Amino acid sequence: MAMKTNASVIIIGGGLAGLTSAIHLSKSGLKVILIEKNEYPKHKVCGEYISNEVLPYLKWLDINIAALHPANITKLQFSNINGKTINSSLPLGGFGISRYALDAFLYEKAKANGCEIILENVENVVFDQDEFTVTTSENLVLKSKIVIGAFGKRSNIDLKLHRDFIQKNSPWLAVKGHYSGDFPNDLVGLHNFKGGYCGVSKVEDNRINICYLADYETFKQYKNIEEFQHAVVHKNPHLKAIFEKSTLLFEKPLTISQISFEKKEAVENHILMIGDTAGLIHPLCGNGMAMAIHSAKIVSELVGKYYNNEIRSRNELEEKYIQEWNFNFRKRLKTGRFLSHLLQKPKLSEALMRLLIIFPLLLPQIIKRTHGKPIQI
Repeated sequence: MAMKTNASVIIIGGGLAGLTSAIHLSKSGLKVILIEKNEYPKHKVCGEYISNEVLPYLKWLDINIAALHPANITKLQFSNINGKTINSSLPLGGFGISRYALDAFLYEKAKANGCEIILENVENVVFDQDEFTVTTSENLVLKSKIVIGAFGKRSNIDLKLHRDFIQKNSPWLAVKGHYSGDFPNDLVGLHNFKGGYCGVSKVEDNRINICYLADYETFKQYKNIEEFQHAVVHKNPHLKAIFEKSTLLFEKPLTISQISFEKKEAVENHILMIGDTAGLIHPLCGNGMAMAIHSAKIVSELVGKYYNNEIRSRNELEEKYIQEWNFNFRKRLKTGRFLSHLLQKPKLSEALMRLLIIFPLLLPQIIKRTHGKPIQI
């Protein structure tokens, strides 16, 4: 027999965006149920660098990031395929923290706030007569006026919703690992290689996070990750040096395929999408985690207003959320797609590097276009 329960808000997905939204909404006094398919802690394929733009908001949520001892990152180094390098300071700076540590930390905070967390798969989401019915793999039936989608880059729910991006094959594969080795604590490196690019930075416990995005057509020509790295990634001398001086701390690197950077809708079938579920920023821009946190704030504030009757209809709620999403993120996503396209063209990439060397102040301006301003509370 199915067990039924009601909530003010159901959040599907307990990653960075979902947990942040759960903390915000439960802090506001709403009954929140979050459904997550994986147990905590868990490593995720992620760049693990967050811009300091989120710090005022995290402080408001009573989330003390300093307790996790993140790396303090203030500098950027960028190199093209041939290893030509340009350095810049990061206008706001940022910090490095693993998803393994951060998600588990937020999970405990959400529970302490009174949020109910169910570790199951979501089987179906139905919207009917102005109410959602969410069914889990263990035959739990949940009902709510509001559902927030925070289920990540790619999910079976996307298929059931017939979202446009999920119908298309994506050429991207991501690979991530933690390493021990010698790398500056205050630096994030973004290094281009043929068919992809790689981010390198420190996280807590003096670990180096190396995460790269590769073109699957190139990748599949090689037997395994190690062979691909030696044949392709190591062509960039900076990446070759980093890998050769580092020791993998995982049994093997984590991978995720079919990553799509296609445009996504912020609202689908009345579900309010946040984080990667609403739009995935290219790792080149190194700021997807900050966007996920910020999107959680936007949706949580609007849902709060909906329940306080400041927003008087579902239609108004959805329209305001789409407007806020586009205002805050559309240009950043567009810039990320443009830069990625540029860097995959060797001649254009070389021209960009020459331009940045002649006009070094251009790089901080590009960084600003992919980062937000400190989040206002």
